[in-house]
Amino acid sequence: MIGVDRPGTDVAVTADLASAGERRRAVDEATGLADGTLAAVVTCAGLAGSPDRKGSLLSSVNFFGTVEVLEGLRPLLAPGSAAVAISSNSTTVQPDIPLALVEACLDGDEARAGAIADEDSSIAAYAASKIAVAHWVRRHATGPQWAGAGVRLNAVAPGMIETPMIAAMRADERTGPMLDMLPIPLGRGGRPEEIAALVDFLVGPDSTFFCGSVVFCDGGSDALLRTRDWPAAWDISLRDFTKHAT
Repeated sequence: MIGVDRPGTDVAVTADLASAGERRRAVDEATGLADGTLAAVVTCAGLAGSPDRKGSLLSSVNFFGTVEVLEGLRPLLAPGSAAVAISSNSTTVQPDIPLALVEACLDGDEARAGAIADEDSSIAAYAASKIAVAHWVRRHATGPQWAGAGVRLNAVAPGMIETPMIAAMRADERTGPMLDMLPIPLGRGGRPEEIAALVDFLVGPDSTFFCGSVVFCDGGSDALLRTRDWPAAWDISLRDFTKHAT
């Protein structure tokens, strides 16, 4: 297993995924360590929103750090292999998300995305960056570089998972109350191993018909708050097929 994370962590490649140059170096080093082949790629590095953290840092790490690593390591994935990106259920249960930030991310404009993210709170930037990840996965999973090459690409949208990130948010008097507002029908936060088991399934041999899925694992929060929003009926009159013609 080849891990990529910040300096000071016990991983094979240390890199600051907020930097485009560091992302390229991470891909290059991982490629060398992999000897040209990877069985799977899981992009789970990310930062939480915090009143003391700039939104641009979140858009750079959470979105651009995700998609550029996926794109960079894609050539190492052989037919039959898979990749999983980590999105979030904040994409559907958090209000007032800056959609202009989502579009800037999907346009690949990191400078514009950062400027928009810094105009708003990093709490909003977190959800926007995770929506952008989910939409990027949906857009690219069915294309020639992924499904067309026999490589599955999917995303997981976790809810509130009891990790050090959540512990830090809970301890903060500004963000702690926000966590308390989230209803979780199962009555508890998730465990990291529950998300790990889902990711392991999605990159394994028993999930070979998954393509472009965004799988929610959030204790029922999304189902409770958006019961009839999804599945949504398809209105073919709104579909622009010209964008998918090539």
